[in-house]
Amino acid sequence: MPANYRQTGGITMSANMLKNAAGRSVPDTVNGKPVVPYMGLDKYRPQGIHQSPRITTNIDYPADGNKRVASLKEALKCAGLRDGMTISTHHHFREGDLVANMVFDCASELGVKDLCWFPSASFPCHAYLLKYLDDGTISHIEGSMNGPLGRYCSEGKMRKTAVLRSHGGRYQAIQDGEVKIDIAVIGAGCADPFGNANGVYGPSASGLLGFALADSRYADKVIVVTDNLIPFPCIPWQIQGNYVDFTVQVDRVGIPEKIVSGTTEITRSPDRLMIAEMTARFCDVAGIISDGFSFQAGAGGTSLSVGNCFAEIMRKKGIKARFARGGSNKYLVNMLEEGLVEYILDGQTFDLDGVRSIRDNPRHVMTSPFTSYNFHSKGNFASMVDVVILGATEVDLNFNANVVTHSDGYLLHGLGGWQNCLFGKTVILPLPLFRDRIPVIKDEVTTLCGPGQLIDVIITERGIAINPLRTDLIKKVKGSGLPVKSLSQLKKEAESICGLPEKPVFTDKIVAAIKWVDGTVIDVVRQVVREGKE
Repeated sequence: MPANYRQTGGITMSANMLKNAAGRSVPDTVNGKPVVPYMGLDKYRPQGIHQSPRITTNIDYPADGNKRVASLKEALKCAGLRDGMTISTHHHFREGDLVANMVFDCASELGVKDLCWFPSASFPCHAYLLKYLDDGTISHIEGSMNGPLGRYCSEGKMRKTAVLRSHGGRYQAIQDGEVKIDIAVIGAGCADPFGNANGVYGPSASGLLGFALADSRYADKVIVVTDNLIPFPCIPWQIQGNYVDFTVQVDRVGIPEKIVSGTTEITRSPDRLMIAEMTARFCDVAGIISDGFSFQAGAGGTSLSVGNCFAEIMRKKGIKARFARGGSNKYLVNMLEEGLVEYILDGQTFDLDGVRSIRDNPRHVMTSPFTSYNFHSKGNFASMVDVVILGATEVDLNFNANVVTHSDGYLLHGLGGWQNCLFGKTVILPLPLFRDRIPVIKDEVTTLCGPGQLIDVIITERGIAINPLRTDLIKKVKGSGLPVKSLSQLKKEAESICGLPEKPVFTDKIVAAIKWVDGTVIDVVRQVVREGKE
């Protein structure tokens, strides 16, 4: 065991471990709560009823509808903030978020400890919170972690075990009562004193607020924080004031320009552009790009480039898509305004063009993880999409994929909506054959995030691998001139160029659990052994 091992609430492999249906060893409990191991696709059937918040009565709230309190600290005190609670925030401001940092500044000033932070995602701007993980204000994070927070977790420093869920999985966990939110804090670009709120108006407009909907409906206490408080009614109200306990006006809730990041700009890499063009050509040859089709492309540079290539093909064919699933961005908005796409069904606004469009264009529609991704519902949009373009950090010879850890074992990314999108009719991962001279195709992925049965095509700059289960696609592209190869062939090519990379070394300590879309545990992340720290 490394000398820097911390005797905290993490799980070691000596705990009661179970082998799940994917062949991965997972614990039977996480943070003292029993969990269900992954059972395989469509095998788990949960029992019970949806979670409900406590019953309240309007006699406890101001008759004039004015729920304003003087400060966020005062709102947290009124909401009953105390040790051990679960506090949720959303990530619609992305790298420009200021609210989560404010929340834990207040908690620290109030001397509250052992809080579970339940964000819809975190970003490098939240490295600010490392000091509160260090001093015990925050015990652990149940949410996607990007950058410094993920690295902190990988090094075994978090007091309890992190839990990562997809966007749909997060909604599922809230509605099913797997996670009970004590206090939800919702940052909004615009709100009224009653608590109605949206993200489409104001100096800090961030677009829709869909990731905060479950929080508003199921949390015991809900606080809306805005820097643009207007008289009642705030229209449109994506967050309804009837769910809100307190409203707070602050100087600034977010930096809207920082909604945009490197993941929301098209790639300039010649190799990545080649992959994007090959992906679009594959979809055309396979007959996927046809009048009235639907698509979803992720926020990565290659995925965005694929969308641009789709647009070129659609113009030449004189066709249009019925709908596109977003994350919205300027490229998708341009397609909507040009008439190449009839509707954008938006789950997250990635730039200011998206904010403008969702505010002004009735064909740009706000959605949420409930409508789009929630697996424990009466159907969702994900399975209706004809083609989905996603990224990955690794794939293996069985088409399994990893999106949260790198080949060095470090947890540096979140799940986002990635798992949920795997239920699209055709799922394509356009990937470089290697990154930093490390092959992307492995014998076995470091962390299993999505089963290979749901991943149809891997497209690299050196060839295309089609899942043998998709005999229809294999037949359609036969004789097309596309460079179709097996994953084994592509793996050998990468290794002939880069050699075999060293595998990461882990301790027995489990630092994070990876949930599948149905709430079962599909894999775990273990503490990385850092060089010189064995």
